[in-house]
Amino acid sequence: MSKTLEIDTISTENLVGTPVGVASSPSFEADSAEPITKPERDREFLELKDRIEAAGLMDRQYLYYAWKIPSVAGMVAASVAVLVLFNDMLWVQMLNATFLALVFTNLGFMGHDSGHRQIFNSVKYNDRVLLAVGFLTGMTPSWWQDKHNTHHRAPNQLDIDGDIEVSLFAFTEEQALAMRGIGRLTVRYQAFLFYPLLVLTALSLLFGGIAYQIRKERMRYPIMEPVLVVAGLATYLVLIFAFLGPWHGALFIAVHRALGGVYMGSVFAPNHKGMPILEKEEEMDYLHQQVLTARNVDGNPLADFWYGGLNYQIEHHLFPSMPRNNLKKAQVIVRSFCEEKGIPYHQAGFWQSNKEILGFLHEVSRPLRQKQA
Repeated sequence: MSKTLEIDTISTENLVGTPVGVASSPSFEADSAEPITKPERDREFLELKDRIEAAGLMDRQYLYYAWKIPSVAGMVAASVAVLVLFNDMLWVQMLNATFLALVFTNLGFMGHDSGHRQIFNSVKYNDRVLLAVGFLTGMTPSWWQDKHNTHHRAPNQLDIDGDIEVSLFAFTEEQALAMRGIGRLTVRYQAFLFYPLLVLTALSLLFGGIAYQIRKERMRYPIMEPVLVVAGLATYLVLIFAFLGPWHGALFIAVHRALGGVYMGSVFAPNHKGMPILEKEEEMDYLHQQVLTARNVDGNPLADFWYGGLNYQIEHHLFPSMPRNNLKKAQVIVRSFCEEKGIPYHQAGFWQSNKEILGFLHEVSRPLRQKQA
């Protein structure tokens, strides 16, 4: 059986409800004299959903997005203006590349919101936002949706969730021991290499989408998506090289993509890394799988901006179509509900969440280091 992180090993300081261990049974059942049946658990989720809907937290937030979409578009325009007006000042362009890493990740947040139908009731209008994000960032919308929806259906489930099937990292001891070639080296020291290797994240997302298009897999817009992605990448490259030249342009792209990868990785990693992992055949009800496999990061205005609302990962996974700005309000209800039902709810601060992630990665890779010794 794959080694999973036991909930017991997570500091109980930030757990709400009764902590449960998974070593003997991966079912994550809370201690109870009577087994809890699936219908009863389904009713629990419906009860929670009723509370969320009664609070109006699933209602569309048009005013919020009427400000958010133009503000992100303004960030794109500001970066292009700096590129054009200060093209002979390298240090300014390095700052601009850093800023553009922030901008592209915020575009990603907007694409994420539209992909989950958080912005509009209309699928068509949400798709338009997602396609626009694909044009600006070069990421293929259908590929991202396919990958991300699979993750939402089965978070942290082996052989299903692609987010824990990564060539340079391992999330179980079996994955670590099965590594070959350069992956064996990176996994052996993955706790130390995790953040440095995140510089490749942006390129992985870019080329993953291109490969998806070449294979012509389930694209929602089989003509429009390739056209927009190619046109967007061409515009990106032409603008950069036309105003910065080949060497400074190449440096700009390297800084932009590397820092963008680290930023995206720093947002995605706390969501599920270091939380319980399920075997492929494991069956768990929706409520418990979404809560137990996710980690929240303490919220404040800076954190909410930095994570694009995804620091409320538990609430987002329970209600993916909930508008981003309602997640913080939903947390009060969800956390109270979990406490009431005895469901462990894990939340950590920024530093603690990273400590948990790196500690987990180091422990998983231990068999490789022992084998080397």
